[in-house]
Amino acid sequence: MKTVQSTRRNFLRQAGAGCLALAAASLRPAGAQSTASAPKPNFVIIFCDDLGYGDLGVFGHPTIKTPNLDRMAAEGQKWTNFYAAASVCTPSRAGIMTGRLPIRNGMCSDKRRVLFPDSSGGLPTSEITIAKALKGQGYATGCIGKWHLGHLPQYLPTRHGFDSYFGIPYSNDMDQAAPKGVNVFRDSKSEYFNVPLMRNEAVIERPADQTTLTQRYSQEAVAYIKQNRDKPFFLYLAHSLPHVPLFRSKEFEGISERGLYGDVIEEIDDGVGKILSALRDEGLSEKTLVVFTSDNGPWLVYNEQGGSAGLLREGKGTTFEGGMREPTLFWWPGKIKPAVVSDMGSTLDLLPTFVSLAGGEIPTDRVYDGYDLTGALLDEMPSPRDEMFYYRNQTLWAVRKGPFKAHFRTQRCYVKDELKVHDPPLLYHLGHDPGEQTNIASRHPDVLQDLIALAERHKASVVPVKDQLAGRITKK
Repeated sequence: MKTVQSTRRNFLRQAGAGCLALAAASLRPAGAQSTASAPKPNFVIIFCDDLGYGDLGVFGHPTIKTPNLDRMAAEGQKWTNFYAAASVCTPSRAGIMTGRLPIRNGMCSDKRRVLFPDSSGGLPTSEITIAKALKGQGYATGCIGKWHLGHLPQYLPTRHGFDSYFGIPYSNDMDQAAPKGVNVFRDSKSEYFNVPLMRNEAVIERPADQTTLTQRYSQEAVAYIKQNRDKPFFLYLAHSLPHVPLFRSKEFEGISERGLYGDVIEEIDDGVGKILSALRDEGLSEKTLVVFTSDNGPWLVYNEQGGSAGLLREGKGTTFEGGMREPTLFWWPGKIKPAVVSDMGSTLDLLPTFVSLAGGEIPTDRVYDGYDLTGALLDEMPSPRDEMFYYRNQTLWAVRKGPFKAHFRTQRCYVKDELKVHDPPLLYHLGHDPGEQTNIASRHPDVLQDLIALAERHKASVVPVKDQLAGRITKK
């Protein structure tokens, strides 16, 4: 089992390298010359929506059965300290796509937390997505599922480096069209949500039949793998669920002990099994790195229709661990040695890691917040990530370095709760106390000062940009 090698990591990260967002030049992959001559691996990301840290069998759920994900973990790596870039949909997706915190590209806002059907903004075309970066390395690129980085033509996946797109442009609970007085989440029907299903840039179904979306996404993914088996490819599959409203196909009605929510997760698991089987059947398993993770934590206010953060505190929308620490698996038979990894990682790290493995280099004209995890994945080296910055909207609320996390502000989300500004900040040791229950600030004033200084250095690296989420389409 891989364990944290703190002494070696601290040596690698000395001189404050972990205190600032990485400059692009520092992300040029070590060993790029050797990887450039090797066959380029395929990359598949399976990205859930609102999946909780405790919602999978392999992460401890007692009644949700996830045999395919359990097998994926046994054959690959289970990362227990892996973070989304934000605690809500749009900014989190901007982070995974660009390797940059959303504060750097305007994809977070104090006015609107996510994009809506009347939003006028989206991910700027000046941003380099994973798809754009890999197309430059000769990759085919496909996007399936929920996008939520702008629904107007100039912001769609096909304008951001993807050759093809099949999915919905924003969350499955938007464009509500239910009769007055209907509880749209308790008594969910697809026709209550006028969400469009798109192929490339054309709407092919509206409202989308959400009872079949999970199944259709998985089928599209399998077809994409088979169609592109003879070339390097990047496939981004972003499930619409388990974001409420919850839907599943008839084959999965009532199969889970966990009820409707469990049915949804078990159908996603079934799709993962089909995708991994397709890779094996096509002789691509040892050529393909598959990552499974989620955009943020569970939407707890929906009770039994929301997920579980397990032993972590709070959920979606918050900067407590339950809001941003995600159940994460890496799978690459013959390349990745099976392990449980307690080092830190983030969705921000996927772009630099993929580009490195593809033999490329990160552009040098912008600041990146991701790290190349190649050594940690393939060579059992310590993860280069030793810090995490927790934003809520456009403000830094918390920061982690090593096992210690400082909260400058705290507030629950989606319920009435007072904003608390902490002076001195709260301090938790996440190795000893992952549930963030015991404030140890008085015992470690030196650690607290180090974290305060880290936060200040990070904030100094952020250049103001246009808020992409605040604008609305002007009605004529």
